[in-house]
Amino acid sequence: MNGEQHPKDISKGLRHCVASTMGMALSVCIGLTAASAQSVNFEGQTYINKGLVGVVRVPSNAIDKFGDTLGGFGSGMAMDIEAWHKKGDGSYGGTLYMLPDRGWNTQGTVDFHGRLHKFQVTLTPFTGASTTTQNQLVLDYKDSFEFSKPFGAKTTGLDPTGVFARTRFFPELPMSNKEIPVDDEAVVFPGDGTVWVSDEYGPYVYHYTLEGKLLEAIRPPDAFIPMRKDSTGATVDNFSADSPPVGVTYNPDPGNPVSGRQNNQGFEGLAMSPDRKKLYVLLQSALIQDLDPANIKTTRRNTRMLVYDLEHREPFVVGKPKLVAEYVVQLPLYQDQTTSKTKLLTAAQSELFALNDHQFLVLARDSSAGFTTSNPASVYRHIDLIDISHATNIANTSYDNTGGSVAPLGVLNSAITPVAYQSFLDINDNSQLNRFNLHNGAPNDSNDLYEKWESISVVPVHDPKAPNDYFLFVGSDNDFITQNGHMAGTAYADASGANVDTLVLVYRVALPSYVAPRPTFISELIDLLLSNR
Repeated sequence: MNGEQHPKDISKGLRHCVASTMGMALSVCIGLTAASAQSVNFEGQTYINKGLVGVVRVPSNAIDKFGDTLGGFGSGMAMDIEAWHKKGDGSYGGTLYMLPDRGWNTQGTVDFHGRLHKFQVTLTPFTGASTTTQNQLVLDYKDSFEFSKPFGAKTTGLDPTGVFARTRFFPELPMSNKEIPVDDEAVVFPGDGTVWVSDEYGPYVYHYTLEGKLLEAIRPPDAFIPMRKDSTGATVDNFSADSPPVGVTYNPDPGNPVSGRQNNQGFEGLAMSPDRKKLYVLLQSALIQDLDPANIKTTRRNTRMLVYDLEHREPFVVGKPKLVAEYVVQLPLYQDQTTSKTKLLTAAQSELFALNDHQFLVLARDSSAGFTTSNPASVYRHIDLIDISHATNIANTSYDNTGGSVAPLGVLNSAITPVAYQSFLDINDNSQLNRFNLHNGAPNDSNDLYEKWESISVVPVHDPKAPNDYFLFVGSDNDFITQNGHMAGTAYADASGANVDTLVLVYRVALPSYVAPRPTFISELIDLLLSNR
């Protein structure tokens, strides 16, 4: 079929295993380069990157059960932690949910229905000095679920053009072609038969059943809602990301909103507390009123994190999660490669993962660097550490009103203490990438990491000699770039001329402050029944 890979034939590109498990019981540092064991001290504890132990490459022309290109699914990932287990041969198995964003959009947005993919995974960690294979992780595609309103239309990847009015059950929602437009970016799997998904367009958070039916939607404070002036000069909700459909040009160009989230800088980060009682949402970079619109890339550092209480809900007809905290996160800076002068740009964040109820992993990166771009070398792709314990809580204050600013022109208000931030794991580390025939920088080929790394997940190693050791999964978003693509009933070939595979990297790390999620009621009931047999 023109070389494309169907779900039942996807084993040709995805099902690979490493036969040998020699050395599995030994420290992961054995056989690695000296650069592999890198530690940082943060809030009184030591976190260690023990090195890259696995890679998987998913072909760019693979397709899902709906006949659409199986791409973009590194935008978000969530492991079913209760299904994760160590096998007798030293390998590991589990179930991984992965989330594509709004579909192929390098040449304009399309009517791609939002969905969630389900994979069975097998990991056989590699701890040797080098290998040319990229198959230590197996992703066995199992299923996909499309998102939709109850008894209503599916979601779409098209740019928002209107607003659904508020109803008894849902807040005002973005609208396009009478569908909810979503640019899904992060997913949380609580294990209760539902998933939480954050998106960029709103920026909103959506709660679905595992069958894809919408249960509820969280509209953030007014300060986050993108606002533009209408034809009468009034400032109104306008959720457009200035991303017209394929073949369409906006005239006039709407540009960025006058208030709220920037175009394509919505809720990239989503996490849940270990007790499953709080939901954390992190904006990709600063709101438009928290930066200098004339110098966005150098002033968008002060982004915001929201904390919602899932247990004590607001007393509406249909209660919604209650906003209980909000913090400023100052994103890391890196040198602009296009100039020899000192010019610091912001590394926007692409994912959030909760280590406990106050500490998190954050994936921050630069842009326009890597495979297919004019600059093959990235400067900053990190998984970092943050702690909200001593930060100023600004929730439910004037900062949440329309246009409310914590950092006028990008300068943080001195009355606000941001979260603590510590650099941790460098994805661009060639001493690790080279061990798996990957690299950051020239040559600009398919083994040069693609620009976008956007998802993380953590599972235990189950090593009694190292109880704080975990496997850290990191996924890439390939933007559905392929020369043999299919989407919304139409074949396509990306104008780049490239085929960008999806990569997932697996590291072994020591995370001393990590608290495993609380088992769900269903799993606790099963354990109780088994213990009484």
